[in-house]
Formats: sequence, structure tokens, C-alpha cells
Amino acid sequence: MATPREGLAARRKAMGYSQERLAETLGVTPGTVGRWEQRKSTPEAWLQPRLAKVLGLSVQELIDLLRPCSGTLAAETVDADRLERALANPSKVDLVTVAEFRQRVSLLSVRYDAERSTGLLAEAGQALGQTRLLREHAREYRVKRDLLAAEAEASTVMGQFVWDASQRRDHDTAKEHFTAAAAAARSVNDPVLEAVALLRTSYVELYGTENPADGLVLTERAAGVARGHSEVLTGLAELHSAEAHAMIGERVACERSLGRALDHFGRISGDEPVVEMFSETQYDRLAGSCYLRLNDAARAQATLERVASQASSRSKSRSIVLANLSLAHIQQRELENAAAVLHAAIDCVETTWGGGGLKVIFGAARELRRWRQEPVVDQVYDRLFTMMAAS
Repeated sequence: MATPREGLAARRKAMGYSQERLAETLGVTPGTVGRWEQRKSTPEAWLQPRLAKVLGLSVQELIDLLRPCSGTLAAETVDADRLERALANPSKVDLVTVAEFRQRVSLLSVRYDAERSTGLLAEAGQALGQTRLLREHAREYRVKRDLLAAEAEASTVMGQFVWDASQRRDHDTAKEHFTAAAAAARSVNDPVLEAVALLRTSYVELYGTENPADGLVLTERAAGVARGHSEVLTGLAELHSAEAHAMIGERVACERSLGRALDHFGRISGDEPVVEMFSETQYDRLAGSCYLRLNDAARAQATLERVASQASSRSKSRSIVLANLSLAHIQQRELENAAAVLHAAIDCVETTWGGGGLKVIFGAARELRRWRQEPVVDQVYDRLFTMMAAS
């Protein structure tokens, strides 16, 4: 019976990759790939989304493939003992332990799109609390510095989870975590972590408080901080600047920002520090939303349909795409299509309970209210009532 890591080698071969070609694709050495397959090491958390994509797997399928088998239990015990010793004697924490904390937070972030945030909050809160404890007591400069970076990452994840679990209502707590993350990142002069925190804060203003002017200030600030350090983050900031312009009704400025985003995404290299934050569907997803806000429903529909055919079938982002696609159909008074797509959005959100998807779904339902007497619309309302009653 094959072990999980032997399964990794088999998957690589099934996809037609040699160790050398896979290594070149991922920007690592062939020896690194060999160590993964020989159970001597595990791919870094930030690299796992890219590896999953190359191997034609979801991130969760890759995590399952990498799950330690019984032969690695001794190593797991050593890791657990190291963490316990660090928490019992925080002044003696070392760089290896800090790296393990950062990987734990990174894996939480990977799980976010497919799991309910309410189920992840406790783990994220524990990781943040432990990181702060260790940072307060650490003695070595390098350890303190890495712990501040870990705290920035954990605070960002915590803010993301809190906001999503509250169905995008608890804006203040989310922003407190993002502000703490940005401050920690600045203290170690890490523009990438700072830009991530600023970008997350802009989402609260754009999609929570629905304040596009303040959101635009934050997206432009995030782009400025990320520029020269991350093409992915600069491109994402430009994408959300485009949506801010669309919310204000500025089509020309919106399309300029969309163009700049495409330029940055086209320059992504193997040195990109946050490649896991990039997805091939992001541009179309945000562009579709922009055209929807600009009342160009036909163009929004064509773009969003393209995304819907590519996105993961049970992800939080897919629920938003489908709900926006339903709105595009509603704007064109295509009730049957709108209802069918909204049912698909509800299917997604029942699994992940994503706050963004829920908000857009209920926004679409409000737009359908004028046709409540139509059977196809009444069925959507019945479905929503059932979903909320069961939650």
C-alpha cells in the first residue's frame, strides 16, 4: 500500500512531470522535490497552492496527500514537544518553532475558502495569542523579528475570520486586527505583510461599510506599499481600486485600474512572495462585479459566466460570483436564469457559510422582491427561509 508521499510521486508522474520539470515549474531544486517524495520534508505552506494547481488537485486534496503516515508520528511528536517547551519557557523560543507557528497560520489561511470561519476562529485565536506570548518573552533579536512577522500574519487571518464569521457585520473588530497587523509589519519593515493588511482593511470599507471613497484610499495605499515588492498584491490593489471607482460611477477610472491590474498580473515571476493569493479567475471575477455596478449587465454576465465555469464548486468566492451573476440576470429581467443561478449560489454558501456570499445572495433576493408572486422567485424565498432556519 502506497504511503501519502509515495502518492505524491505517483501523482507527479501521472501528470507527466519529471522531478526536474516540476522543480523548474515551482522554482525549487529537484532535490527539494525528491525530499518531499521521500518523506524527508514537506512543501512550504505558501508553495502548496501552486503545487496543488500544477498537480491538478484542490488544496485540500494536496493536504490530504501530504498528511503524515504512521511512520512520521515520531517527527510529529518532536514538533509537538518543541511547541510545548516553547510555550512553557517562552524566553527560550527558537527560529524553528517560529517557523512552525507561521506554517500553522498559513495553513489556516489556505483552509479559509472551503471551510466555515466559525470553525476556524478558535484555532486562529489560539495561534495569535501564542505568538504574542512568545514575542513578549523572546530574547534574541532575530526571533523577536520573526515573531512580529508571525503576529502580522496571525492578526490578518484573525481579522479575516472574524469579519467572515460575523457575516461581514463586525467591521470594528476586523479593522482592529488589520491595523495591528499593519503596525507589526511596519515594525519589521515588511511591505508585503503591510500591503496584505491594508488590502484586507479596504475590503471592509468597500464591501462592509460600503464606503468606496475610504476604500479607494486604502487600495491606493496598498498598491503604493506593494509596488516593487509584489506584482500580485499590486495587481489585487488595482482590481479593488477599479471596483471602488465603479461603486462611485467612474467608468473610465475603473477601466484604467483594470488595465493596470492586468499589467501587474502579466509580470508575475517565480520570485513572487505571495503567489498563493493569485488565481486565474480573480481578474474576471472583479471585472464582472465592476461592470455590474456600472449597470452594464450584459458585459458583467459574459465575464461572470466565464468565471463560474472555472471556479471551485464549493468555495466562498464561487458563491459571490454566482450571486453577482444572478444580479446580472435580474438587471436584464431574466427571472428564471436569475433564480437558477441563485439556487447554485445558495448550494455553495450552505457548505462554507461565507459572509460575502450571504450578503450578495440576500442583496439579489431583495432585487427579486418585486416579482415575489412569480413561482420561480417564491421558490428562492422558500429556500432562503429554510437555509436561515437551519443555520
